[in-house]
Amino acid sequence: MQTAFLKLVATDIKQRFGNDLSEIAIVFNNKRPITYLKKHLAEVYGQAIWSPHFFTIQEFFKLSTNATEASPLAQFFHLFKIHNNLLVAEGKQPETLEEFYPIAEIILNDFSQLDYDLVPIEQIYLELYDNTKIDIAFQHLTQEQQGFIRQFWQSFSIAGHSGVQERFLALWKRLPVLYDRFKAALKSEGQTNYPTIYRDLVEGKAPNQHFASSFQHILFVGFNALNKAEAKLFRQWQDEERALFYFDADAYYLEDNMQEAGLFIRRNIFQTGLINALGESPNMIGNRKSTVNLYASTGKISQTKLLYDVLEQHNKAEQTSAILLADENLLVPLLQSLPEVSPNITTGYPLTQSPIYGILDLWMEVHLEISQFKKRKISYQVVETFISHPLTMVPLKDKLQVQKEIADKQLFEIALAELHFKSSLPQFFVPIENPAHLIPSLIKLVEDLLHSISSQERIRQIDNNLLIETKKTLNQLLLGFETVAPLSISFQIGLIKKAISPINSAIEGDPLQGVQIMGLLESRCLNFDNVYILGANEGILPKTSNSPTFIPNSLRNAYGLPLMENQDALSAYLFYRHFQYSEGIHIFYNGLVDESSTGEESRFIKQLEFESNFKFERKIQQQPIQFADKATEIVIEKRDGIWEKMYQDFIVNQKRISATAITTYLQSPLQFFLKHIANIKEPPSISQEFEMNKLGTVIHNVMEKIFEPFKGQQDFTPTAILQKQFNQVEAHVIREIGIQYQVELNIPNDLNSLQRIMLKIASEYVKMYLEYDINNYKAFRIIELENDSDYILPFPIQINGREQQVTLYGIIDRVDEVLTHDERIISRIVDYKTGGDSVIFKEIDQVFAPNTENKAMVQTLFYAYVFEQKTGRKQLEPHLYVARKMREEGTLFTGKEGILTNEFLAFQKENFVKFLRDTLEEIFNPEIPFRHNPDAMIYPSDPYTLFYREASKWSEVTV
Repeated sequence: MQTAFLKLVATDIKQRFGNDLSEIAIVFNNKRPITYLKKHLAEVYGQAIWSPHFFTIQEFFKLSTNATEASPLAQFFHLFKIHNNLLVAEGKQPETLEEFYPIAEIILNDFSQLDYDLVPIEQIYLELYDNTKIDIAFQHLTQEQQGFIRQFWQSFSIAGHSGVQERFLALWKRLPVLYDRFKAALKSEGQTNYPTIYRDLVEGKAPNQHFASSFQHILFVGFNALNKAEAKLFRQWQDEERALFYFDADAYYLEDNMQEAGLFIRRNIFQTGLINALGESPNMIGNRKSTVNLYASTGKISQTKLLYDVLEQHNKAEQTSAILLADENLLVPLLQSLPEVSPNITTGYPLTQSPIYGILDLWMEVHLEISQFKKRKISYQVVETFISHPLTMVPLKDKLQVQKEIADKQLFEIALAELHFKSSLPQFFVPIENPAHLIPSLIKLVEDLLHSISSQERIRQIDNNLLIETKKTLNQLLLGFETVAPLSISFQIGLIKKAISPINSAIEGDPLQGVQIMGLLESRCLNFDNVYILGANEGILPKTSNSPTFIPNSLRNAYGLPLMENQDALSAYLFYRHFQYSEGIHIFYNGLVDESSTGEESRFIKQLEFESNFKFERKIQQQPIQFADKATEIVIEKRDGIWEKMYQDFIVNQKRISATAITTYLQSPLQFFLKHIANIKEPPSISQEFEMNKLGTVIHNVMEKIFEPFKGQQDFTPTAILQKQFNQVEAHVIREIGIQYQVELNIPNDLNSLQRIMLKIASEYVKMYLEYDINNYKAFRIIELENDSDYILPFPIQINGREQQVTLYGIIDRVDEVLTHDERIISRIVDYKTGGDSVIFKEIDQVFAPNTENKAMVQTLFYAYVFEQKTGRKQLEPHLYVARKMREEGTLFTGKEGILTNEFLAFQKENFVKFLRDTLEEIFNPEIPFRHNPDAMIYPSDPYTLFYREASKWSEVTV
């Protein structure tokens, strides 16, 4: 690395001032360079010396007054009160805090800028309409400046003013008075702000106007963009032979007027007349031919992941390194991606990206609902977010209980009165009845969080700092709110979020060792062997936005106020200066085009690549495409513990095998293993999508209730009697929905929106089933309903050459006899379906096969076989009631080879038994492992798809 800038400064200080620096003040733009200059002074002197005084520029200027600094919030409340007093004096209605807040920040920013650049307040806000007044009022300005002012007022002619323009003019007329009274209000309370300090110093109004004379010399180090107040004071102190200036500059951009990076230092030296104490600037950039590594990542966050690999390769312990964030939003993903290094972070860890903000934001969103809008229920997502947050410290037992209750009852909203769990924040869900209590309640929440953190074995200093700063800000807001009319909860929350969002906490490390992490602005004066710049995209470096202002660009031009071009020039300088010293330069940018990125590197990079002798080595991050290897799919061998468990469960203990288990195996042997052998259950969850399984249960149970009174009757019952049940269907469905969700429901108004949809669909389906029976049959006799206790059947199969026995069972929806209109009696087994099943099949061989074509047909034949074997009844016809299709397709299974009835049915029943035995013997064949059928359809709602998709990552599973 070239000799560091601060090392050059330290060397010059020794040559000029010798060993006694006790009467010298050294001033920087920020604190970080102070540590580095102290280090270089110690190296240069090599002995104990009287230390100089170190200041930031604001600390130095603050020596001119004893007034305290007014916080931004205090300034805002002062401005609000004065502005309303002026409105009342004008005969207008005062504005509410909500109405004034959006413009207050703009006004304060404008006031600050006008003070820093010494603009006459009365002139810039003067209400002018003709060129004569312009000529008289602004005759001291140049012709070009007067032209800018004429241009503004001609475009803002008094003729044809809109309502917005009229309000704008009234505001402009009011602002000079507002400015004067605002400054007077601060002064009366012994307060000030930095813009006032600057202006007072220039105008000779500072209480301690000659504070600079207490130092023999003042050294201003590393300054670049000066406002007019700084420029005037600096030149004055230089003329008094009191001040020296050390500019960190390079001839490459300083001597070339086309280089925007040198704009401000050229102004400082050639316009303001400040002298660089280091003499002529060398042309370091122009003479370098080093390689610059430029990385295009495949996404914004990917930059931090790519940096990990680069740091592993290039970072050396004996070298200094810095990660510079052109995009400071990358800080948190960066911290999560760093290798084993000790970072020291200048930018600070932002509250908005911490878990603390998550819980504060959740609290505010909750109270918008329960306090502002007086709702006494909250969504289940809010509860799950709260109990899962690490700072709430909800016990695991309570968390699992709450999650189970939400899933079991499918609670989309939960009443506040029903929230019963322990937490470190016991008042979190307590409604706030009076808006004035909002901030005190939030302060109590912050105190509870502080107490919770302090009770842990290891105090998290960052969280502690963030909470303390948050509490300070909330107390300032509370003091301000006491002076204004009552505010709505929603507005208070909006203001709270805006007030606490800038809070951050430094992550302290060794500023002289390890990797330093900072924004580009914080890197002023500092040099490192290796720099890694993240977020170097066009639109970010430089930024394409500016602070909002009421002062148009034409007037800003006239008065020399900062424009967008000034921000570009500062960004260019901060970027270019690292090319003067650093040997290892690594620049990262997001190479993907998306809604927040053009996918292009900063134009500063393109400029250097085109104009300088640096060699840019471009590297594009490639994401390898990995294809699943079929050889590494999940294959479960039936051996050792797995076989022992299967044998013990199904052969020794006779664990029941249902029709659904059989069709699960046919669809995916792997899923059969997961569900019925490994006993991996579906996780409890709540869905905002319609749940077909609950709908099916409701319909089955309602049909059972309707037919229950007719069960066991010897005589046939006319189907016409079912017409009387129609009026009771809705009541049956409502009660059954209540049972499913474990709540008491009596009328439609008791149901939530999804339950009402379920009510509508279930009622219509039940009526369809009943209408089908009424229209197609003359009478019926119920033999069995929804009873699985007696329908358990031993079934012999061959396992390893020996006959063993498994147990089949089925829950049968309905067995009946119906009398047709032509006086035939048909014995039926009926299965109700609410999904996409069908009675249509193509080939019978495709039904009795893996990945069966018609699961419903396999299941219904299974029920028929078990029932016939247990009861001795024969010739049961399997009927499928599919609500969506039964009017068009009927209820009998139908394929190319015929309708499943009479002789064809008897023949296929025999085929089914053989198929059932073959399937069971395959399940218990130790030589055939469990694996997923790749041809099987995967349903989005299937929770086991994770195993199918992750097959390439597994080779063996054991139980």
